[in-house]
Amino acid sequence: MTDTLEQQHLDRELHLIISEVFGDTKPTFQGEGPSTGVPALFIRLAQCNLTCSWCDTKYTWDWKQYDIKKETHRRSVDELITWALACDTELVVISGGEPLLQQRALVHLVRGLLADGKRVEFETNGTVAPDPQLLMDGVRFNVSPKLANSGVAEDKRVIPTALEVFASSGRAVFKFVTRTVAELDEIQQLVDRHHLAPVYVMPEGTTAERLIETTRVLADAVAVRKWHFTQRLHVLAFADARGR
Repeated sequence: MTDTLEQQHLDRELHLIISEVFGDTKPTFQGEGPSTGVPALFIRLAQCNLTCSWCDTKYTWDWKQYDIKKETHRRSVDELITWALACDTELVVISGGEPLLQQRALVHLVRGLLADGKRVEFETNGTVAPDPQLLMDGVRFNVSPKLANSGVAEDKRVIPTALEVFASSGRAVFKFVTRTVAELDEIQQLVDRHHLAPVYVMPEGTTAERLIETTRVLADAVAVRKWHFTQRLHVLAFADARGR
C-alpha cells in the first residue's frame, strides 16, 4: 500500500496542469524582455496566485469567467519534453498563470529540456521563490513584480523573501508592466528596496495603438533612468492572437 501511495504521489509530481502549448505548428517569438524576437516554444501553465485587473491571460486562472474544464489539461512531463524536442527551436518559455506554483514537476521538465540542448526562460510574477534545483545553467527568469496598477494588494504581489532569491541568483531580470511616468517612481522604490537589477520597463497594452501611445509617454523618462525598455512583440506582430 505504501509503495502504491508513493507511486501515486510521484505520478502527480510528474504531471502539469497546462493551459496551452504553442510555437510548433505556427512558429512564434519570445515577445518580451531580453530575448525579444528570439524564436520560441511556449508552455503556458494554468493557475495563478494573483488576480491582476489587466491580465491578458485570465483564461489560465479566472474560473468565474472561463470554464476550467475547457481551459486546463493535465499533461505528463515526459509528453511535454517529447513535444518540445520534436521542434528544432532552442528556447522554451514556461509561462502562466504563475508557473512556479507547480515547480516540483517543473524540475523534471527543465532537466529533460536542458539535457537535449534546449534553453529555458520562466515568466513569473516573483511571489514564489524558485526551487534551488531550478537555478542552473541554461535557465533564466523574467520576473515581473506587479505594481499598484494591477489592483492587487501589495502584501500579496510583493514578497521580499522571494525577490531576494531571484535578485541574488544572477539568473533573473525584472520586468515591470507600466502605464504612466508616475509609476516609474513606484518601480524605483521596489528596485532600491529589494536591489533588483537589471530593470526592464514594458508598456501595458493589448493593441498596437495602445502600446505605441504608452511607449511614447514613457520613453524619455525610462531613458533618463538608464533602464531597459522592452516591447510586447507578439501584440505588434500577431495582434495579441492566442497561441502566438
